[in-house]
Amino acid sequence: MSDAIRETARPGTTVEAPVLQRLSTLDRFLAVWIIAAMALGLLLGRLVPGLDDALNAVQVGDVSLPIAIGLLLMMYPVLAKVRYSELDRVTGDRKLLIASLVLNWLLGPALMFALAWLLLPDLPEYRTGLIIVGLARCIAMVLIWNDLSCGDREAAAVLVAINSVFQILAFAALGWFYLQVLPGWLGLATTSADFSVWAIVLSVLVFLGIPLLAGFLTRTFGERARGRDWYESTFLPRIGPVALYGLLFTIVMLFALQGDAITSNPWDVARIALPLLAYFALMFGGSFLLGMRLRLGYARTATLAFTAAGNNFELAIAVAIGTFGVTSGQALAGVVGPLIEVPVLVGLVYVSLWAARRWFPGDPTVPDAVRTAR
Repeated sequence: MSDAIRETARPGTTVEAPVLQRLSTLDRFLAVWIIAAMALGLLLGRLVPGLDDALNAVQVGDVSLPIAIGLLLMMYPVLAKVRYSELDRVTGDRKLLIASLVLNWLLGPALMFALAWLLLPDLPEYRTGLIIVGLARCIAMVLIWNDLSCGDREAAAVLVAINSVFQILAFAALGWFYLQVLPGWLGLATTSADFSVWAIVLSVLVFLGIPLLAGFLTRTFGERARGRDWYESTFLPRIGPVALYGLLFTIVMLFALQGDAITSNPWDVARIALPLLAYFALMFGGSFLLGMRLRLGYARTATLAFTAAGNNFELAIAVAIGTFGVTSGQALAGVVGPLIEVPVLVGLVYVSLWAARRWFPGDPTVPDAVRTAR
């Protein structure tokens, strides 16, 4: 979606047709494909005996190899689009960096803790699983949502890198704080959990490090060999659809692994979904308003909102399974995360593009195609 929009936004060009008419079939019906992928995964998980064992036969860290492949395919094209030579202009934006750190590592975990205890006081396993989801800040799919909403790619790359470092340094400590220390202070039940720091490091290195290195090398040598114009006008459009194919494949595999658990517990899924819906709405809406208040411009406001609202459900699921077991309520809560997050954040992409037209008149970071879309 964003490539088509950015293409029409070049200086000196005009947009006559509504933006949706200028998109490929894959982009135009993205929400439909995602819902279909979720349904296919649930169906496969429910109807194919032993599929989860087959998919988990080979793993990267604690993540199924097919899911790992899907994540790498999903992230590489997005990171190949980043202009790495321009990252210095992002790191100098202290308002953006400080706001992102506060939202991701102070407000986000605290909000999920509060919602989990408020809405699931009688379901300790699901509550713990949601708290773990709140601690796992997004380092993967957020790049897709940011790109679809025409956010700042370079800013997203920097914020994802910062989240990755904090993930390694702070995840275990925050888990101890929110599952044991803070509940004890408040007179609530505590949960004991041991987190493998190495598993967290491995997750970050594989799911961010490999595609990041590949994207950097591709741009560096591609521009050196053929120039930036060829790289961005010819090469990137060719590999762009791979990101969405990888996204759809990942969704199918993820839901196939837990299809039986989800379809067998519809009421539990609904209970878990409620705090997640509240979390995504509050984090995205609050972050978007903060970006507007800080006058970050549309592109960086969208980036701030999506990096704050998204969660690293791959890591959350891996931690929940490794700590509490694959059939645990904690693991089910982790799996429900993407079940809710994927369609909600797709919807928020459209909300963000609507906000760009309504609230950012004259903003140079809003592509013309977005501004004139109906």
